[in-house]
Amino acid sequence: MATGALSSVLIPAVTEAQLPDAVEPDLRHSTVSLKVNGVAYRKEIPNRTTLLQFLREDLKLTGTKMGCDRLQCGACTVVLNGKNVYSCTTLAVEATGGEVLTVEGLASDDKLHPIQQAFLEHSGFQCGFCTPGQMLSTKVFLDKTPNPTEDQARLALSGNLCRCAAYKKILESVMAASRLLKA
Repeated sequence: MATGALSSVLIPAVTEAQLPDAVEPDLRHSTVSLKVNGVAYRKEIPNRTTLLQFLREDLKLTGTKMGCDRLQCGACTVVLNGKNVYSCTTLAVEATGGEVLTVEGLASDDKLHPIQQAFLEHSGFQCGFCTPGQMLSTKVFLDKTPNPTEDQARLALSGNLCRCAAYKKILESVMAASRLLKA
């Protein structure tokens, strides 16, 4: 005769209950918290994730390019805490607590940043692949050196290669940007 009560045979005693095993922390992953272009992000990622991968793959900010993946071309340059860094060799976990600026963060609303405007007006690009890195290196340089000489500008951008050899136009753009920033 069914009484609706569960039999003690079907329900294990507390001592027999299956408790979940303690989960050990995964030492291969870390939580990254940082600001990118003024927006706060917090995400768990593999420790080996570069800042470039984090920006492009996790945040879908594709303005930053991967050229050499070896600290040589500067296409991946971003600004981290006021300094230009190669994001292809900077781990995202190294940027935790920091502020990152990418080319997407230069403009405000619908208005180009003076550096972007100068590159546009002076054709400081050809294919455009290196341009985001060139612009961000220019920003760090002009923030520190508002009245540069051409030689200072050449030296400041020497870590950014342009495979199209648009260096003359890039230099003109940097010098024009310095004038626009003062206006």
